[in-house]
Amino acid sequence: MQYRHLFFDLDHTLWDFETNSRETLQELYSTNNLSERGVTSFEDFFNHYSFHNHRLWDRYTKGFIKQEELRWKRMWLALLEFKIADDVLSRKLSVEFLQILPTKRNIFPHTIEILEYLKKKNYTLHLITNGFEQVQFGKLQNSNMAHYFDKVITSEGASSLKPNKEIFDFALQQSGAAVAESIMIGDNIEADIKGAMNAGWDAIFVNHINAAVKDVKPTYTIHHLEELEGIF
Repeated sequence: MQYRHLFFDLDHTLWDFETNSRETLQELYSTNNLSERGVTSFEDFFNHYSFHNHRLWDRYTKGFIKQEELRWKRMWLALLEFKIADDVLSRKLSVEFLQILPTKRNIFPHTIEILEYLKKKNYTLHLITNGFEQVQFGKLQNSNMAHYFDKVITSEGASSLKPNKEIFDFALQQSGAAVAESIMIGDNIEADIKGAMNAGWDAIFVNHINAAVKDVKPTYTIHHLEELEGIF
């Protein structure tokens, strides 16, 4: 099959969310003197935040909560682990987190090299992301990736979230691509891989962390981005 349009996920696929969020939270921990507020360990704070962020994102993608609740509640619940029930501080940290996060530039190894390689081979590259639109564009600009992508499809712009079929249909409409010439490349089995395949697309699972996969067989599975050269 001759693919022409390659649709990437951003966070955890190209842009290293884990490293960037850790750096951002470390800044917030220091500048807001959280140790003096009772958050005695940054590692514990980071781990609690990560746990609640993952759980709330899952609820958000399934439509159980709204964007604003996700934004501040992950901070509220992380602080609550230290018996700090401070709504004002939670909302302040939420705002600052989304201001600082997109300025971070850590990307996965070979990201720029593989994007250059694919562009030189005349593939048209796009993004499909569930991340907040303004934040995602900031990430792309600051990590020098924005110019590689023809269309950036966000959940806000599509009024739908991965894994819903509607966002994949919207991506085809916006890009002028056909299903047969399109493939989704992402790290999330539910949102990226199952979502794309349920919409009739082929999909490449970017398994950076060697996660076990059940109940789904991606078209391809890779563990490092440079392996895309063996596919395209």
